[in-house]
Amino acid sequence: MKRIVFRLLKSNRYSITALIAAMEKENIEIETILEKNFEKILEYNPEDTLIAYSFMSFDIFQVEKEIPLLKEKGFKVIAGGPHPSAMPEKTEKIGFDHIFIGEGEKTFTDFLKGKISEKFIASKEFVDLNYYPPFAIKNKHFMPIEITRGCPFGCGYCQTPYLFGRIVRHREPGIIHEYAKLGVKHNRKIARFITPNSFGYGSKNGVTPNIEKLEELLSGLRKVGIEEIYLGSFPSDVRPESVTEEVLKLIKKYVDNKMIIIGAQSGSNEILKKINRGHSLEEIERALSLVSAHGFIPYVDFIFGFPFETDEDIKKTFDFMDKITEKYNAVIHSHTFMPLPGTPLFDVGPGKLNKKYYKKLGDLSRNEKLAGYWHKQEQLSQKIFNYFHGGEI
Repeated sequence: MKRIVFRLLKSNRYSITALIAAMEKENIEIETILEKNFEKILEYNPEDTLIAYSFMSFDIFQVEKEIPLLKEKGFKVIAGGPHPSAMPEKTEKIGFDHIFIGEGEKTFTDFLKGKISEKFIASKEFVDLNYYPPFAIKNKHFMPIEITRGCPFGCGYCQTPYLFGRIVRHREPGIIHEYAKLGVKHNRKIARFITPNSFGYGSKNGVTPNIEKLEELLSGLRKVGIEEIYLGSFPSDVRPESVTEEVLKLIKKYVDNKMIIIGAQSGSNEILKKINRGHSLEEIERALSLVSAHGFIPYVDFIFGFPFETDEDIKKTFDFMDKITEKYNAVIHSHTFMPLPGTPLFDVGPGKLNKKYYKKLGDLSRNEKLAGYWHKQEQLSQKIFNYFHGGEI
């Protein structure tokens, strides 16, 4: 094998970067190419080129069109990521030669070394984040630093705990600083993070803030030359239970973000229970009050269109959004529910918004209190559900 061509999709650059970083760690000297133009991929020689896909369930429509064309040309094609991990057998039927299930750093590099060759390659142990680099220095592929992996919660719509487990693992501050320093040498002086809960870094349970570890992380980043730090903002958010006076006072000394993203997901306690969110409206409002009081703008995640929502649930959500936008100057970050494979809510139906939603979200948007892609996600949710379950709802 002379090269690996990673098929670059809209949402898989981070996972590809992690795999290339693992290759660098294991000293695997194979040319790596990230390619977003499918036609260019077809021009490579199938005899010395491996094609790799890491993809999510909403990429399936594009993937299923491309794989037969690659197989017709004679390419060997492998798959990993959230969707193949959730539905390996169905992924294999598309035409993939090998399917990686779960975390891929070790299994992928072992495969390249010739240590494993099964069609279905499942990770048998969770990855040690301290062993693998957070980005690929040699190949100059950078991304936000993953500081925590695994989530102790089991939200019904989320693939994360089923892919990475429910025991949290943290990358140690010293190792983060070491790689951040290398990034600075390449003029990467802005620090962003990948984590299921930004304020849970260093915590044993992934929820209760570890103030000492957080301060060690943030202060050390400044010392190695990081000029801007964004914690609790894109591409990660914060669990409301993890918001405390102490953690807000700490991060205000170091971070550059003005917004903090809080995962609320609904304004109905009944819906929060049904989706197994693990917190109440009271917990959300307590967090928003603290965030606002410390000078941050709350940027609040909501998921709309759960098939089991009642009119009363919708009204409660609208009332709650009105309350927090007025009282805490919150901005609503909107999502439409999507039934993802491997999650408890996979079979409940697609996310669907009624006319009341359209009017309310339109009003919030005009008042600059709404962000997000809820409308496109509604269309995609229906498409995903029909693909996996068949028929119209």
